[in-house]
Amino acid sequence: MAFSEAGYNILVNVLRLSGRILLVLLLAACSPQRTVLIPAAPTSSPAPALPAASQPAPACAKIGESRVSPRDGMLQLCVPAGEFLMGSNDRDTQAQPDERPQHTISLDAFWIDQTEVTNAMYSACVQAKACHERTYSPYVWGVDSRTRKNYFTDPQFRDYPVILLDADEAQAYCRWAGRHLPSEAQWEKAARGTDGRTYPWGEGIDCRRANYSGCARDTSAVSAHPDGASPYGALDQAGNLWEWTADWYEPGYYAQSPARNPTGPAQGKYRTLRGGSWGEFAPSLRAANRASGAPQHSMDGAVGFRCAE
Repeated sequence: MAFSEAGYNILVNVLRLSGRILLVLLLAACSPQRTVLIPAAPTSSPAPALPAASQPAPACAKIGESRVSPRDGMLQLCVPAGEFLMGSNDRDTQAQPDERPQHTISLDAFWIDQTEVTNAMYSACVQAKACHERTYSPYVWGVDSRTRKNYFTDPQFRDYPVILLDADEAQAYCRWAGRHLPSEAQWEKAARGTDGRTYPWGEGIDCRRANYSGCARDTSAVSAHPDGASPYGALDQAGNLWEWTADWYEPGYYAQSPARNPTGPAQGKYRTLRGGSWGEFAPSLRAANRASGAPQHSMDGAVGFRCAE
């Protein structure tokens, strides 16, 4: 039988392909431990669940529950679901107009950091290249706190709260740690509980329970005031540092706030700050007190943050 040149080429290619198929079959027969996986055809079945590590944090149930964050070692405290009184009533002579009207808010359960984020914790985020290194400060002698040199790098200050961060940098840290900045409502409930108390511990204030004007003149270690704990065990929610929250600031927001899980106005110019600082007088440390700051504001040794989940 005669073949044209084109026919001859086709026959050669067929033989070559047959040889390759035979070789694959022989290899498969000689290698029983090797399995060839064939992708399944697309279906309309639901996507598989995410790995356990990516699932939302389980809701906590009662006061006293705690756990340790696997990312940064922060002790997280349970704030159970339920209602609390937010803002100040008309009898509070120290209250500002933006704290009124006092209103009842219902929140889902969440976890709150026991302390403000520390220099050591923030350093781990920098090493992971998820946070910016502190390379400047408003103090003339370098990257320091108000009274301490080498505040970020000296090991003796590793358990002091990190400072000089804007709102986006604080949120970036919380995201890296698997958490988020607390809403203003979450922050206030964690600070005062459900009974409308003035300070996290109740009434009255002194340097034993909080770091404010006349006490330390600078930050204190995050564990320095155990007697100032909130009903859930959170520390320094009165004094030491102002703390960023996730909410935009609006002076009249309480008059229109949702009654359940409020998250603040949809937009704004300033972010809400809470808690007062080492340089403030006692009225600013009240749990209902509200303040605000430009979100890009980072040149301040009196502002820090904690996260929620």
